[in-house]
Amino acid sequence: MYQPFVLSLFLYFPEDKSEYGPAAITFIIFMIGAWLTMRLIIKVSKREAKKAKELEERIIAGQHNQGNSEQ
Repeated sequence: MYQPFVLSLFLYFPEDKSEYGPAAITFIIFMIGAWLTMRLIIKVSKREAKKAKELEERIIAGQHNQGNSEQ
């Protein structure tokens, strides 16, 4: 009974189809922004992973060298 009323609160289909233009442009702008943000996050993440790997290798090499000097 109340379902059509509730759906009408959230759905809006304009009679004038020219109202879709600004919405489509805004959607495209936000999608490009989201894509660029994801690319930035992936790039920074790869850079941080590389730094962590280098640090790990330095620590392991340091432990290995320290173990050799004790013998």
